[in-house]
Order: sequence, then C-alpha cells, then structure tokens
Amino acid sequence: MTCKVGVVIGENLKYGFPEPHPLNYRRYEYFTNLLFESNYYKQGQIIKLEPRRASDEELLLFHTREYLEYVKRVSEIGYGYLDYGDTPAFKGVYEVSALSVGATLRALEAVINGEVDHAFNPSGGLHHAYRYKAAGFCVFNDPAIAIEYSRKKYGFKKFLYVDIDAHHGDGVYYSYEDDPTVYIVDIHEDGRFLYPGTGFETEKGKGEAYGTKINIPLKPFSDTNTVLQYIPKIKEFIENIEFDLIIFQCGADGLEGDPLTHLRYSPKVHEEITKLLHKFAHEKCKGRIIATGGGGYNFNNVAKAWVTVVETLTKEY
Repeated sequence: MTCKVGVVIGENLKYGFPEPHPLNYRRYEYFTNLLFESNYYKQGQIIKLEPRRASDEELLLFHTREYLEYVKRVSEIGYGYLDYGDTPAFKGVYEVSALSVGATLRALEAVINGEVDHAFNPSGGLHHAYRYKAAGFCVFNDPAIAIEYSRKKYGFKKFLYVDIDAHHGDGVYYSYEDDPTVYIVDIHEDGRFLYPGTGFETEKGKGEAYGTKINIPLKPFSDTNTVLQYIPKIKEFIENIEFDLIIFQCGADGLEGDPLTHLRYSPKVHEEITKLLHKFAHEKCKGRIIATGGGGYNFNNVAKAWVTVVETLTKEY
C-alpha cells in the first residue's frame, strides 16, 4: 500500500544562521521548491503540516534549565557565540531553535494521531547539541527531545535512531551511550578526518547498552557503492531488535559536492536506507517513523536527498 507523508513547512521554520554561515535559510527554499514539483505532492500523497514551537517544558525533557536560560539571554543580546565558534548567536535564535524542535514534535504527533503515515521535518536533525551546550551549528537536540517526549507522552520503551549525516551524531550518541533502550546506527565520515572527531567502530555502547549501537565510519571519498555495502549489516542489526519508534536523521552533507565534507555518494544512499527503514517501521512499530533533515551545504544536494526521502516514504513497502 502507498502512504501519506506529512512535511512540516512554515514561513518562520527556517532553522539556520545569517549568511555567509554555511547553514543558512536558503537551503529550505531549494528543498520546498523541488518538493512542490513532485508528482506525489501534486497528487496529495505529500501534505504540508503547520509547525509549532516547543515549550520550555518540552525543551527541558532533555536540556538543562541552566543551558536553556543561557540560550534565552544570548538570544536577547543577539551577538557572540553559543559554543566555541561554530554556532553564532543572533536575536531570536532561541525562538528559531525552539520552533525547529516543535516541528519535530509536530511530525511525531501527526504520525501518532493518524493524520499521516510518516512525517519529515527538514529543519530538524540537530544532533550535535548536548544536554548542557550547543555544538556544531546545533542549539537544541530535537531527536533526543523527541525520544524523551515519546517516553513521557506515549509510553514508548525502545527506539531506533539512524543517522546518515556525514558528521557523527555525537550529541545523541553520547547522551544515550549507556541507555539500552535506544538503539543507534550512525554512518558518517571517519572522525579522524571530520568534525566532531568521534564515532569509531569500537564504540558500541557502554554497560548494559553494549551492543545496542553501531558506528560505521567511512573513509574520505567513499562513494555510493561503498556505503550501500553496509546495508546487510544494518539490516541484520535491526532484524534482531524490537522498538516503538524510528527516528531517521537524513543529513545530506555526504553527497558528492558538499563543501564541508569529503564523501562522494548520491541520493541513492538516502533512497535505499529509507526503503529499509520504511519496511521495518511497518513490520515492527506500526509504521511509526519520523525523518529529519540535518547537515548539507550544497543546496541542490539537500533538495534532491530530502525529496528522495519523502517520496520513498510514500511508496509501497
């Protein structure tokens, strides 16, 4: 059967920083322009969802109050940095970041409530933020907040988080490294060559969580075939676990031509991994899968990769 996919889009939902910062608002324009050309959108299989802003209570499900208050103060001041130089402050950065988190929660709610079968938030996937700090262009960690929100509101017990951004999702990984209920698959460029310098193959979780995580570091210049050869390994891992929700971070900065990374694959990677997760979502957790954006600094690549994800989720599984 085919599926209906919601995409959270709004005029104010443009997470990013003023140009010339590489993560700026224009990439969402490239994505939405291409999305609106999709036949699946024209036929009504892809629908727009209105975003909402996350409340302080929701942000505090993961982040510390001290950090939340710090972001608010810097947002009012409107200059400086939220970290050591990657994540600049600007007036309203708190509101923009809270809206991005709220958009991921809106995507989740739309799936749980039956408005759509699956959902995508292009402004989400901010996987470098930690409970107590910003990092790597990320102010609030929406995938982690979605996990905590799902636990509290829906009583979900186990989660599968899959991350194909070129940068290791350290904010998610290390926050749940010792949590046996959060299974993680993270494919990224080898940390010896790219920020944040983490995510090695030997990192498989700690304590009771050992074996619930897989890191797949790729050598620079890895292409589509190199990445796709890991699909059987990912499939074998997923087949052996049960979970209530899949969160898919589908950053597009691993595509050939990205100015910040050294990987060279095509949107075929996004398509094949989406197919795999789509199938398992229906087999294991009643179709509950939400996807988010992430990195991507060649805007044409971003548009192609994310539209590929959304279109693939509409198809038969």
